[in-house]
Amino acid sequence: MLRMDQYEHIRTAHRVYDQSISAISRTTGHSRNTIRKALNGEHAGYSPRQHQAYPVLGLFTDTINGWLRDDQKQPPKQRHTAQRIFNRLVAEHGFTGSASNVRKYVREVKEQLGTAPNKAFLPLEPELGQEAEVDWGTATVVLQGQSVRAKFFCMRSKGSGKPFVRLYPCERQQAFFDALMCGFAFYGGIFPRLIFDNLTTAVRKVLQGKARLEQESFIRFRAYHNFEARYCNPGAGHEKGGVEGLVGFARRNFLVPVPEAESLEEINEHLLLQCQAYGQHTISGKDKPVDALFAEERSHLLALPQVPFANEQLLSAKADKYATVMVDKNRYSVPTRLVGRTLRVICRVDTMEIFERGKCVARHRREFANNNWQLDPDHYLELLKQRPLAFHSSRPIREWKKRWPKEMHQLLERFCQAHDENRGIKAFIEVLMLFRSHPAQEVEAAIAQALAAGVSASDGVRHLLHHNKDTPKIAPLERYSRLPDADVSVYAALGGEL
Repeated sequence: MLRMDQYEHIRTAHRVYDQSISAISRTTGHSRNTIRKALNGEHAGYSPRQHQAYPVLGLFTDTINGWLRDDQKQPPKQRHTAQRIFNRLVAEHGFTGSASNVRKYVREVKEQLGTAPNKAFLPLEPELGQEAEVDWGTATVVLQGQSVRAKFFCMRSKGSGKPFVRLYPCERQQAFFDALMCGFAFYGGIFPRLIFDNLTTAVRKVLQGKARLEQESFIRFRAYHNFEARYCNPGAGHEKGGVEGLVGFARRNFLVPVPEAESLEEINEHLLLQCQAYGQHTISGKDKPVDALFAEERSHLLALPQVPFANEQLLSAKADKYATVMVDKNRYSVPTRLVGRTLRVICRVDTMEIFERGKCVARHRREFANNNWQLDPDHYLELLKQRPLAFHSSRPIREWKKRWPKEMHQLLERFCQAHDENRGIKAFIEVLMLFRSHPAQEVEAAIAQALAAGVSASDGVRHLLHHNKDTPKIAPLERYSRLPDADVSVYAALGGEL
């Protein structure tokens, strides 16, 4: 095959200097047939091989073929890659060839077996207000000074590209339902079709093809909101690539730097502002900015239900000897008088309410880990009054002490010094009971006054508390106009008549 410089020399010698084919053949050493081909057409370059020879790899092709055929019976995510095959050949068979040849051969065999990934995609242009994609992601946040792994829900309109992101402590079904309802409220309506993974909170079993057995509670939720659920093929998250991209985008942009707050709700308020502000740019392939498309698609959404879906779970639980009820492997306290009784529990996505005969006796923040205790110290005060020596080692009191102002610690110490420890603790418990019926700020103010006045009895604190609440506010006399002086001479006349 002629090199380009040789091709140029032959054509120049013949066309410019009028040399004959024989003369050119003598000076270049090429045959006359080769020279004629160069004069009759363009430089063709190197022709591709009809068959790629693998002098070193050829000894191992049967082994590679066997591995790749066996892979067809294995899960897609646990099949041989070209690099893994190369590593095994080197380690197990003493292969000395190059990794690039292994990659070429593996690609050819996978194409023949039909297991090569299809990298072609169709350009799509979804209609406004018809579909939204849903997914979950994981991120780290700092709550009350501690690093916590949280789940964040993502919903993205396929038509406009408007995103919605919200944090939750878990991916349980109640959190899933709450996230969907918050997303509907954000968009101002319900998309007729939602696209999901095969998440267990919605799908009980994946059947052949597109068929799914859905969770009964999800069917009820879906029927209430009247949207259609469409599920991706297993292992095919790219079928909802828009929201897959949103998960990474939200983590890198909305959650960097790592948010720090006292609660997830504070971070969610920040995320809501971020989602509302997103939309000034134009997505590639669109003719309008995100916000302009979002404004148009709102009219295509289904209306929100007039009555929100009751996202609650009703349970029965028996109060154990620790005056707690167990729900989802976590304990929640109730008043000690209810030990041994069966109570009704209403579980919401963030709160737990416990009822006895229709009356709410306890309300707690919901826990989603395992073996956590939510203890209200007020539930144990009557029992502690009977057993004052257990006061300092009581778990609910120890947790409560961490939040006390210094005046409460000083009052407890004064009570114990003024009386013996038992009576001092009992008197202090009576002060703690004042928090049941009075605002914490007012009780703490009365405690501070009691310390200043040298009070060492619970009755004194109670008196100061009620005195502060009942004392009328007297306006200064300067605010009122002065009356004219009275004429007292009439009294002298009256005395004379008597």
